[in-house]
Amino acid sequence: MPPAYALTREVPHLTQDRALERVKELLAEEGFGVLTTIDVAATLKAKLGVEKEPYVILGACNPPLAHRALEADPAIGVLLPCNVDVYQQGGRTIVQAINPRKQFELVSNPGVAPIAEEVAQKLERVLAKL
Repeated sequence: MPPAYALTREVPHLTQDRALERVKELLAEEGFGVLTTIDVAATLKAKLGVEKEPYVILGACNPPLAHRALEADPAIGVLLPCNVDVYQQGGRTIVQAINPRKQFELVSNPGVAPIAEEVAQKLERVLAKL
C-alpha cells in the first residue's frame, strides 16, 4: 500500500525511460517545469558502488502556484519544489509524487491549504493520464 504522503501510480505499460518522458510532458501540460533531475541510481553507483534499479527524482515547480505559496508564507520554500519519482521496483515502473495535502499540513498558515489542493489536483491529473 502506498504511503499517505505520496500519490502513486504503477504504469506497467511503460518502460522507466518512457514513463520519465511522459511525466515531463504531462507536468508541462499542468504548468510545471522540471527544475532538477536527480538520477539516484547513477549517484549511488558513482558514490557508493551500489547497484540500484533505475530511480529518478524530478523537482517540479509550477511558478504561479509557487509564487502564491511564497506570498502566503515565505518560509514555505523549504517544502518546494514538488518531488516526482519515476523508478523501477522488481521490474515494475512506478511514478510517485509528493502528496501536497499531507506535505502542507506542516504549515500552520491556512492560506496555503487551497494552494496545496490545487497542486494535488494537478499532480493527480498527471498520474491519471499515464
